Amino acid sequence: MTAAVFFGCTFIAFGPAISLFLFTIARDPLRVIFLIAGAFFWLVSLLLASLVWFISVQISNKDSATQQKGLLIFGVVLSVLLQETFRFAYYKLLKKANEGLLTLSQEETMPISIRQLAYVSGLGFGFMSGAFSVVNILADSVGPGTVGIHGDSQHYFLSSAFMTLAIILLHMFWGIVFFDACEKQRWWAVAAVVISHLTVSCLTFQNPEYVGSLVPTYVILFLMGVWAFYSAGGSLRNLKLCITCKDRDFLLANHRPR
Repeated sequence: MTAAVFFGCTFIAFGPAISLFLFTIARDPLRVIFLIAGAFFWLVSLLLASLVWFISVQISNKDSATQQKGLLIFGVVLSVLLQETFRFAYYKLLKKANEGLLTLSQEETMPISIRQLAYVSGLGFGFMSGAFSVVNILADSVGPGTVGIHGDSQHYFLSSAFMTLAIILLHMFWGIVFFDACEKQRWWAVAAVVISHLTVSCLTFQNPEYVGSLVPTYVILFLMGVWAFYSAGGSLRNLKLCITCKDRDFLLANHRPR
């Protein structure tokens, strides 16, 4: 049973993201490099947030439950703000890198478009975020022990897997909307990404009331997915062509860099 829980939760959490990687990124070495770089930027933001939180905990009163809860909330907010700061820094770096690639390239267009970079970097952020969110939980799922034996929720592993899936996809959508907003200097859209990220992160404080965290998170996921779709140049017409398999330029396959 533990093996079934482990593999089931792993495929729920990472299945869609791995599929996207295999079908849209793995064949292009340049996209793979940018994805790994995006994952590295997320790791650096996590390192800084962890360092600040660790120092804060050491100098605080460890016997005060209220203070420790406040530090936890502070750590979550700080982590989100650092992630979005590093997303912006990565955007600026990619702009410079793309200009350099265009200089070296013999073609008149950029080797990879900003929209593609937004998608790839967002997925890189999502992969690392998902891995750090659920890897310890998956390790515990192989046993020994029985979830809920002391009256706790038996849906802990399953809920964690679905939350991880949402976070990975949200990072991808956030990356697309964020980069598009920076390109068009729509700073209100950047603020919307940061606020939605903060909202989703703070919703996890509802656990173990998983309905109170998962349902709003998936509502935000749907809304951000629609926003990212239109930010990436999507429309109802090409969505219909895609669903009916009549669109030859499906997803990123033949997307012209801008």
